[in-house]
Amino acid sequence: MKTFFAIFSLLFSLDAFALNVFACEPEWASLAQELGGDKVSVFAATTAKQDPHRIEARPSLIARMRSAELVVCTGSELEVGWLPLLFSQAGNGRVRPGTPGYLEASRLVQRLEIPASVDRSLGDVHPSGNPHVHLDPRNIAKIAPALTARLAEVDPSNAEYYRGRGADFATRWHAALERWSARAAPLRGAPIVVYHKDLSYFLNWSGMREAGSLEPKPGIPASPAHLAELVEQMKRAPAKLIAYSAYNSPQAAEFLAGRTGIPAVLLPFTVGGTDKAKDLFALFDDSLDRLLQVAK
Repeated sequence: MKTFFAIFSLLFSLDAFALNVFACEPEWASLAQELGGDKVSVFAATTAKQDPHRIEARPSLIARMRSAELVVCTGSELEVGWLPLLFSQAGNGRVRPGTPGYLEASRLVQRLEIPASVDRSLGDVHPSGNPHVHLDPRNIAKIAPALTARLAEVDPSNAEYYRGRGADFATRWHAALERWSARAAPLRGAPIVVYHKDLSYFLNWSGMREAGSLEPKPGIPASPAHLAELVEQMKRAPAKLIAYSAYNSPQAAEFLAGRTGIPAVLLPFTVGGTDKAKDLFALFDDSLDRLLQVAK
């Protein structure tokens, strides 16, 4: 019994001194864990099965925000419906935007699909561009050093530890990036039907081509009329596959697949989206596995 309490006390004390990191999405939680190791306690506000655009600012999230020492989010209006409310309700000044305690990942890379103008008739369009930057592995390579530097800034006593882990991650990531680029070569030019504009960065990196979208406009659910148009479009110029993400309902993709014979493929989209996508490395491994299996 004494041994049990001693172990419990040790674990509690280690967690008590760990840096509290609040990550808005699973991809940033995974990256923070890679870079922070046992010096951080990471909380992910969302899961791969949730649409990150539409999250409720629950009391449990407010409590987590209140105790956070570093907040890492995508930005580019992805969390605009819930993150500002968390900030205002938590009252934690050390992680407000503009402070060292807040890191907006999308600002660190070149964003795609920045609209010339914004109009609600265009659907759920982000004024700052497409926010789903994590699906280009080259972007992760740019964001990781910034997160390493921010960890070192807010927790200077462990700065060298973070820099060491950052250097190790960079070495492993660049090796994986070369391997993924070679594996993705057969996908170049392959036409794909997407569900939402959440795969744009992956398509841009891999060279795949968007041949249609299950959403008639971003954020607008597929209608019977739109799906009928897609069926006719696929008869004229068929895609290689129909992709949908873990947080999407499969119904529209399965309907189109059933009417056209084009295979529908579930992609993890982020860490935790499939059983195999347990971290950032496995996210890209599993995504490529699933795509290459059908895009032959």
